[in-house]
Amino acid sequence: MKEIKILDMGCPKCKATLQVVEEVAKENEFSGTIEKIEDIASIISYGVMSTPAVIIDGQIAFVGGVPSKEQVEMWFQKNNTCSCCCSK
Repeated sequence: MKEIKILDMGCPKCKATLQVVEEVAKENEFSGTIEKIEDIASIISYGVMSTPAVIIDGQIAFVGGVPSKEQVEMWFQKNNTCSCCCSK
C-alpha cells in the first residue's frame, strides 16, 4: 500500500473517516501518502456517488459511512505483505 485517498465533501463523516485512517496509519508506521480529495469532479471520476470514500492504490476500499478502526486496521494488515508473492 503506497497511496490512500479520502474522498471528502467536508461532512462530519468525512472528517471522522480521515481521522481514523490517519490514526491507524500512524500506528502502523505507514510510509505512503494520504491525500484528501474534495473536488467533486475528481470524486466522480472514481465512480463514487457518496462520500466519504477511501481509495487504496487506485482501488475503492470503502464507500459511505465511517469505517471502524478495526476495518481500517485490516486494510493495513492485508497490504503489509510483499508485492511479489504474498499478496496473491
